[in-house]
Amino acid sequence: MKTRSLFLAALFTVLSSAPVLAQRDFSAVRIEATHVAGSVWMLVGSGGNIGVSSGPDGVVMVDDQFAPLADKIRDALREVGQSEEAAQPQFILNTHFHGDHTGGNAEFGDASTIVAHTNVRSRLQAGGSPDVALPVVTFDDALSIHFNGEEIRAFHIPHGHTDGDALIHFTGSNVLHMGDDFFSGRFPFVDIDNGGDVEGLANGISEVLANVPADIHIIPGHGPLSSVDDLRTYHRMITETIAMVRGKIEAGMSSEQVQGEGVSEEWADWGAGFISTERWLDTVHRSLSGAAGAENVEHGHGHGHGHH
Repeated sequence: MKTRSLFLAALFTVLSSAPVLAQRDFSAVRIEATHVAGSVWMLVGSGGNIGVSSGPDGVVMVDDQFAPLADKIRDALREVGQSEEAAQPQFILNTHFHGDHTGGNAEFGDASTIVAHTNVRSRLQAGGSPDVALPVVTFDDALSIHFNGEEIRAFHIPHGHTDGDALIHFTGSNVLHMGDDFFSGRFPFVDIDNGGDVEGLANGISEVLANVPADIHIIPGHGPLSSVDDLRTYHRMITETIAMVRGKIEAGMSSEQVQGEGVSEEWADWGAGFISTERWLDTVHRSLSGAAGAENVEHGHGHGHGHH
């Protein structure tokens, strides 16, 4: 795997409000570009991992992190594409609506065609995003862009991380960008209040595992470049914790009691990120029991302004 510069794990952003985003200093953030396979690159900075197809037709970019990083992202696109034209993608695909994946829409939308699931446009509109940041092409189930010599296929995973998730399959390059349906090696954020569901997430990943080639390269929404084996381990963590929490719910245990008992030793280190073990267990408990109104998770996951 060719690497332009040392790969760094994604930096997670803790945000509590739009003014905090406006005040945050992004000057120290570096955008690191790693060649994945074929025409596809992965960009890591602050926020969700970016996927890029760069080739003779131009650039397709998957997600765009935060608006203040737009110029740094353009610099990385120039480096990858070895041309000034590469700095402006023809298409931007949003994997879901959260602000750490769509915050750059406002900076790129004037010259790029933004594509996303129907619910992404609806939620960005409801959150007050400007028109320039909204997807202009939307789909319900699947959509293909034929670009740089391959079919780039976006397809919807119902009620996974949110209710507007899309996975992006670069079919010729053998790369899959999974957005936040995949947090590699850590507990995920499942946005129950915006249509996410832990069982839906598990089912969606099961479908992916049943259909992708064993050697496909996987770009997660957060975490390092991953393999099918990594995704399989992640799926097992989700299904095992769902089964455990379901049993405890049936035994009459509250979320607090479930959190107090923790997880098995195998998953003990998975709560080291911004989703702690306790928060993950509470998410599973809420999702299985149909509860609503949990505390917000503040790390740039929200609408286009960077908060819930």
